[in-house]
Amino acid sequence: MKSLKYLNKYLWKYRKTLSAGILFIILTNILNILAPYLVRIAFDNSLEEISLFTYFKETAFEDFYRSKIIQTAALFGGLILLSTLVRGVFMFLMRQTVIIASRKIEYDLKNEIYSHYQKMNLSFFRANFTGDLMNRLSEDVSKVRQYLGPAIMYFINLVFTFITVIAMMVSVNPKLTLYVLLPLPFLSASIYYVSKIINRKSDLIQSKLSDLTTFVQESMSGIRVLKAFSVQGIFADIFSRENNQYRDLSMSLTTVNSVFLPLVMSLVGLSTILTIYLGGLEVIHGNFTYGNIAEFVIYVNLLTWPVSSLGWVTAIIQSADASQARINRFLEVDPEIKTSKGKPCKFENEISFENVSFQYNEKKKVLHEINFKIKKGQTIGLVGHTGSGKTTLLNLLARFYDPTSGQILIDKTNLKELSLHDYRDLVSYVPQDVFLFSESIYDNIIFGSSKSDNLQFEDVERVAKTAAIHDNIEQFPNSYQTQLGERGITLSGGQKQRIALARALIRDPEIIILDDCLSAVDHTTEKIILANLKNELKNRTAFIVSHRLSVVADTNLIIVLDQGKIDAIGTHDELLKSNAYYKKLYKKQMEEIEQLSE
Repeated sequence: MKSLKYLNKYLWKYRKTLSAGILFIILTNILNILAPYLVRIAFDNSLEEISLFTYFKETAFEDFYRSKIIQTAALFGGLILLSTLVRGVFMFLMRQTVIIASRKIEYDLKNEIYSHYQKMNLSFFRANFTGDLMNRLSEDVSKVRQYLGPAIMYFINLVFTFITVIAMMVSVNPKLTLYVLLPLPFLSASIYYVSKIINRKSDLIQSKLSDLTTFVQESMSGIRVLKAFSVQGIFADIFSRENNQYRDLSMSLTTVNSVFLPLVMSLVGLSTILTIYLGGLEVIHGNFTYGNIAEFVIYVNLLTWPVSSLGWVTAIIQSADASQARINRFLEVDPEIKTSKGKPCKFENEISFENVSFQYNEKKKVLHEINFKIKKGQTIGLVGHTGSGKTTLLNLLARFYDPTSGQILIDKTNLKELSLHDYRDLVSYVPQDVFLFSESIYDNIIFGSSKSDNLQFEDVERVAKTAAIHDNIEQFPNSYQTQLGERGITLSGGQKQRIALARALIRDPEIIILDDCLSAVDHTTEKIILANLKNELKNRTAFIVSHRLSVVADTNLIIVLDQGKIDAIGTHDELLKSNAYYKKLYKKQMEEIEQLSE
């Protein structure tokens, strides 16, 4: 249970609620042992009165002893019924406190995990599957809650039941108690052995469930590709195979649990047989009464549920421990880029890259000794072959990653030393792979704007017109209130890119990063957008990546990247004269445009 120690802080947080639950458990157990005690007195008194009634039958005392028998039965029956009702109230309160506390801890733990995910940088999400991350937040937390609620409640109840019941049994007859409890060591040994098997199998089951979740998530996200290549049947077979493995693992665990419960019940049944047999011998020797046997049998039965639930509680705890271990593995990962406090960020003069190098892993560098400096308000174009490092450079600028070596300076202050929250407030970013939420077009455009509460509809229309998407939106049935499908699936690639551009512009950023965000837009629409952006980018610092040189031709400075190194820096006209690669690429694209116009 080492992994479950992580939850102690939550148990301490809700200690008052849990303490109340423990109090109700104690009161429930006190009332629990009261019933057998009352049964013993009722049994012995009734037997005595029945014998007297039989002795005085057909005499003047017959009616007296008959009424005594009825009075005794009514009195003790009423007391037993009353104690049972009160015990039921305390059981209700016990569940209301402990189970509610477990739900609150579940809520807190989910929030903690989700908040931790939000703090992690992109490399974390590159290294872990989405389905696995989701499974930690849903299935694993659900398993942990079973430990925090039912398992803890029944375990504490089990302990107090053992203490109170065995104490009462010893007070009646220590020798008989010893014999009756003889099967318990065998029970403990079997629990120890089986719990190790349960823990191992639970861990395998949760891992396989993560694999299944990941597979389904990827299948649903890539459903267009599956249908386009007509491989639904192949993927269905793969899912069936994976699901069969999950089923087999689950059935294996179920088999262990199904064998365990009858074993427990058999050992408890053996205790009942010993009670009746040995108790009968004690009655014969005059050391015991029939009421004592009845009382002992009830005590043994009171131990039946706690003992039988021990296997179930053990399975829950072991399963929760395996799930918490999986959760802890993620929570123990520290974000490489800290979002904690830093210096206040104000961008007033320039951005500098000084000897910046970066590599995603130890095998290959993506960027090598990048050096350049730009003034505030300038627009910078980035061009180069696929894989030359353009997107990586922008990721460093947005501080999704930190340089492996070198430094990025904002007004001569290392970007690492600045408040990341303040810096990100200055930046708008449009990535290559546009992501839209399953909300209205309007909500997607105003997403992330710090001024969303004060935005006017005219502001949204303005940026939509700048991105040349306003006319398209007006043609939709519900205009700006049109609901989008998952990831914006109901829109074309070009429409998604233009909505993402509008989303970036409405933040009114000081730095805007456009990573090939017009690649799916036709040449005519591109010209309209570029004309609109000239006014929009005034007094802003912009970084634009594009494979189309027409997009970056009017920028203040163009950086040509080749295999992670700067091949050339200059204006469009300067590069046409001095850089062979740029000149060749420009000539090729102009020929393609002429062919299209013909």
